[in-house]
Amino acid sequence: MIFDAFFLRTALAGLGVAIAAAPLGCFVVWRRMAYFGDATAHAAILGVALSLGFGINIFVGVLAVSLAMAATVSTLSGRGHAMDTLLGVLAHSAIAFGLVAANFLTGVRIDLMAYLFGDINAVSWDDLWVIWGGALAVLALIGWRWNALLTSTLNTDLATASGIDPKREQLVLTLALAVVVAVAIKVVGALLIAAMLIIPAAAARPFASTPERMALVAMGVGAVSALGGLLLAFRFDTSTGATMVCLAAVLFALASLTRGRRLR
Repeated sequence: MIFDAFFLRTALAGLGVAIAAAPLGCFVVWRRMAYFGDATAHAAILGVALSLGFGINIFVGVLAVSLAMAATVSTLSGRGHAMDTLLGVLAHSAIAFGLVAANFLTGVRIDLMAYLFGDINAVSWDDLWVIWGGALAVLALIGWRWNALLTSTLNTDLATASGIDPKREQLVLTLALAVVVAVAIKVVGALLIAAMLIIPAAAARPFASTPERMALVAMGVGAVSALGGLLLAFRFDTSTGATMVCLAAVLFALASLTRGRRLR
């Protein structure tokens, strides 16, 4: 009975992250924002260190730092640096500052490996409420702004002509991405969050005839990766977050092979 409750808790945590990350990951893929997602996720380590140092809730701290990172990228972009260079500098600087800040924490025990690669086994019922609350908030936000987000993604000029502000929609995506990072850090860790955003969406692409279908298929791939990875991790005693990403990568490879055969 204890094991059943434990497995239910971890399975629900993985599903919560998967269904929140999948539709958002589609926009990350369409807009070619993979580096942006990486930079935001890496900033989570600095958020964890600051949260523990100031004694605030980790979800709040990670969310605040992730939003600050996204705002910094938006502010500095187009000011003399290529976007990929800027994101590379900020992503690695954020995780380095986070690791250094963690070394200055006294009287606080911090398992950096758990925050870097995730520790879904340590997710509590309170964490589960936060994960699902954040996941549902992200789904509601994306569902509410779906048409505007899609139009601004396809053509910014068309969006402007339709009365849609592309910068506002970029801010919506930024907020959603920060929430996903904050809820996912305990499940897959800062280094693997971007993978759960991008890989299910990329795997869904060959099977999608419409954007809506791609988002739904991506959610299915993410769910299979989360639950299948959890079962495989228990079976082979491997890192749960990493196993989820490995399974997602295998599904992407199979999807790519299927697409190649269709094209031939």
